[in-house]
Amino acid sequence: MRIAMIGTGYVGLVSGACFSDFGHDVVCVDKDARKIELLHQNVMPIYEPGLAELVASNVKAGRLTFTTDLAEGVRDADAVFIAVGTPSRRGDGHADLSYVYAAAREIGENLTKPSVIVTKSTVPVGTGDEVERILAEVAPDSGAMVVSNPEFLREGAAIADFKRPDRVVVGTDDEAAKQVMRDIYRPLSLNQSAPILFTGRRTSELIKYAANAFLAVKITFINEIADLCEEVGADVQEVSRGIGMDNRIGAKFLHAGPGYGGSCFPKDTLALLKTAADNETPLRIVEATVQVNDARKRAMGRKVIKAMGGDAHGKTVAVLGLTFKPNTDDMRDAPSLSVIAALQDAGAKVRAYDPEGVEQARPMLQDVEFSDSPYAAAEGADALVIVTEWDAFRALDLGRMAKIMATPLLVDLRNIYPPAEAERAGLTLVGVGKPKG
Repeated sequence: MRIAMIGTGYVGLVSGACFSDFGHDVVCVDKDARKIELLHQNVMPIYEPGLAELVASNVKAGRLTFTTDLAEGVRDADAVFIAVGTPSRRGDGHADLSYVYAAAREIGENLTKPSVIVTKSTVPVGTGDEVERILAEVAPDSGAMVVSNPEFLREGAAIADFKRPDRVVVGTDDEAAKQVMRDIYRPLSLNQSAPILFTGRRTSELIKYAANAFLAVKITFINEIADLCEEVGADVQEVSRGIGMDNRIGAKFLHAGPGYGGSCFPKDTLALLKTAADNETPLRIVEATVQVNDARKRAMGRKVIKAMGGDAHGKTVAVLGLTFKPNTDDMRDAPSLSVIAALQDAGAKVRAYDPEGVEQARPMLQDVEFSDSPYAAAEGADALVIVTEWDAFRALDLGRMAKIMATPLLVDLRNIYPPAEAERAGLTLVGVGKPKG
């Protein structure tokens, strides 16, 4: 099938590359000429493991192309996916849909045959109705069918998530559109990897927000339990294991840490709350989740200061991990930003290292010294803080760390290291949700 992907951001580029790897003919469209020029040189605009290789192989096979010309992209397309950004709108937190609606209008003006117009961007309930209205206004005789098909990709594991998803959600009541979507996703059925869940369009739009909000709640719940564990002498990792073995609860997203960040959870929880408020249906649990998570990030900075004896002024803190999660270069709403701000406000000097996120972090962090290795960051430091659980931090030479630091203090906000291992290396370890020693 011929597929046009409008937008070459995280979702659009990964989706387009994977669709082409299935054998579809895919053209990715973006107004950013520089980005398209770099993609022609196989330079990825994002860091995602395996993406450059996937793009290169499908470009070479002639199944994947890039252009700035939307008219060229949608010409004779069986399906046109809208995968443009929907950032939080300033002032009210609602998703900014201007890019989605502008894309819909331009698509309608350039359709050459009846096509399925698929909203892949994360959008509030009712967005598909407006896209349909725009298409009816711009191209009343086009035969366009509007479908919702939300993405569920985890940064750092997006290709595997796309090719082996838990489910594919498709929102439409149109039988012809359903068949096109079945044909597009048919390659997934070869290994019976994913059921396609057909729903109404508004239901599909809400599924995406409800899923992300629930996961955000789960993360925030175990973080609050971690705080209680520290006060009552319990171990949050054992609590997580104990409740996660219950199939009704499940073990995923029960890892205590410095709070959630990234491009999805913060933005999507705010957008869901705005939708709920507009419909006079308050979501108190989600409201509390957003408030608790925002407060937690700076609280982790205060946790480091407390571990340093309550005074960080003039001291050096080495921060390992800047991105909001491992295997990405995404710094959006990363907990490290708030942790570092709290440390700097207390007068600390911050030295930082991240395997992939330094260039993205530079414009977001002031007066931070960036190092080229974990050990360079730790040299002469008064505290070492692990904020992001990159694989490169899972087997550090703790004995070496203890020797090169001014004060052998490790604050492990991801509970990577067992206390006994750190103590044998000569480090004082402070974890999250651990009994006080």
